Amino acid sequence: QLQLVESGGGLVQPGGSLRLSCAASGFTTNYYGILWFRQAPGKEREGVSCISVHSGSTNYADSVKGRFTISRDNAKNTTYLQMNSLKPEDTALYYCALDLYVLPRPCVLLTDGVDFWGRGTLVTVSS
Repeated sequence: QLQLVESGGGLVQPGGSLRLSCAASGFTTNYYGILWFRQAPGKEREGVSCISVHSGSTNYADSVKGRFTISRDNAKNTTYLQMNSLKPEDTALYYCALDLYVLPRPCVLLTDGVDFWGRGTLVTVSS
């Protein structure tokens, strides 16, 4: 059974850091991407960052470049999102997502391509 389990959310003060984790299981494929999205109250879901697992290439939204870093532990089949210099506008429910590819390609931050979603983990940035 395919599963994506997010963890690591919480309450942090502005300027602080959090590391989100996404543990994936229940599928076998050579080519796929792990994507992070977020959705703030009253706003549309937006792409944050992604990694093509087969190549290691990454992609970031402009709003998080230089502050967030996506990485992988292939042995654990876990993807991390290190979030530094957090701002109140980063407050959202953060979702991990799986995008399966027929052929190797870079990941893209589009909801249309997502094949499976995690349940989300809440990040609140507030003093």
